[in-house]
Amino acid sequence: MSIPKLLITTGAVLIIAGVLWQVGGRFFSLGRLPGDIVIERGGSTFYFPVMTSIIISIVLSLIFMLIRR
Repeated sequence: MSIPKLLITTGAVLIIAGVLWQVGGRFFSLGRLPGDIVIERGGSTFYFPVMTSIIISIVLSLIFMLIRR
């Protein structure tokens, strides 16, 4: 696969993912899943999206696997 095709494909996937994230955010909150770590102490908040990262990784792996075929 040539570099221009790879860049165009990556850009298209990112645009589609961004649109789905904006539209889908109304129906499910991808950033606040069970398993995400949130620690609130005093005036600060620490947030580590463990499950969100795993789900995004699985979805991107499936997308790139399908593109490679």
